[in-house]
Amino acid sequence: MDKKIAVIKGDGVGPEVTGAALAVLDATAKRYGHKFKYVQLLAGGAAIDEEGAPLPKKTLKEARKADAVLLGAVGGPKWDSQPADMRPEQAILKLREELELFANLRPVYMREALVEASPLKAEIVSGADFLIVRELTGGIYFGSHGTEVIGEANAFGRFVDFLKKEKTLPPGRFAYDVEQYSEVEIRRIGELAFEMALKRNKRVVSVDKANVLDSSRLWRQVMEEVRVKYPEVRLDHLYVDNAAQQLILNPNQFDVLVTSNLFGDILSDEASQITGSIGMLPSASLGEGTFGLYEPIHGSAPDIAGTDSANPIAAILSAALMLRYSFGLLEEAIAVEKAVDSFLLAGNRTPDVWTEGMTKVGTAEAGRLIAGYIGQ
Repeated sequence: MDKKIAVIKGDGVGPEVTGAALAVLDATAKRYGHKFKYVQLLAGGAAIDEEGAPLPKKTLKEARKADAVLLGAVGGPKWDSQPADMRPEQAILKLREELELFANLRPVYMREALVEASPLKAEIVSGADFLIVRELTGGIYFGSHGTEVIGEANAFGRFVDFLKKEKTLPPGRFAYDVEQYSEVEIRRIGELAFEMALKRNKRVVSVDKANVLDSSRLWRQVMEEVRVKYPEVRLDHLYVDNAAQQLILNPNQFDVLVTSNLFGDILSDEASQITGSIGMLPSASLGEGTFGLYEPIHGSAPDIAGTDSANPIAAILSAALMLRYSFGLLEEAIAVEKAVDSFLLAGNRTPDVWTEGMTKVGTAEAGRLIAGYIGQ
């Protein structure tokens, strides 16, 4: 099989973890007789430095031509002074929007070799295996937003005028971000979550804040409508604050969680600690077809960039998700996942999950060793 992969290494540790993932993909291609062509593209801070924009037109154009996108991480304090619409993170939001990737899958799986690396007790995290389905192109990240100054002779617009009438605002700066969802956006992410549950243990937990937010009340109503099409799947609802507690108290109760953009972003980072490190969690951003964008859920970690100490497993497992969802190569995806397990069972650890008695390895060496386990 020949496939074209758009590779965006990004900033900070992005190039390092992506390099390890590419080493594993190369080993997989060699072992199973495939050809993966990599097209190197710029996005994020690196693109701002070289092209003057977080997402150059060339990057978006070439990404559309590829079969999938593999992304490292973007951002860092170097670009904190950039205007809001020019920050590195805008590249990710724009890619998701322009490529119509409305669903983000974040599998949380407790590998038994890492039970002792989790900050939670072994009896709590052992066996944890669930999937967070996060809506990706709606919600507060894509709603109306802005910053104004009360008392200045500037126009606020109808929305801000309305807020001023509802609440007396003192002079000074005023910022707003709007959480908004349409029925269509909620229904399509709900249907995907239920489809995923059919392939797992047939349980969906929908996370919202329906006791406070109108957007969450619509979210809950639509999820109830979706459940009618899937009578074999159990649906429960949790407020987001309760969900955050339950993830720590008993992660084994979950199968599929479906969440809004903001809630999914926060809860999946919390869930990463169940597995021992945010460096362990991959993600897949999908749309209607097979095209997808694959990236670790962690950030660019500029504090450790260049030290060969970042954990590349999330990036490597993201590549496995690409093999599974975009390319339909199930055997190859499982081979990558098994190679990760073999690496860990052999006692190898990157610094973030290292414990006494284990062998500490760097980013590049981890990629090389995992690649060596492919097909064994």
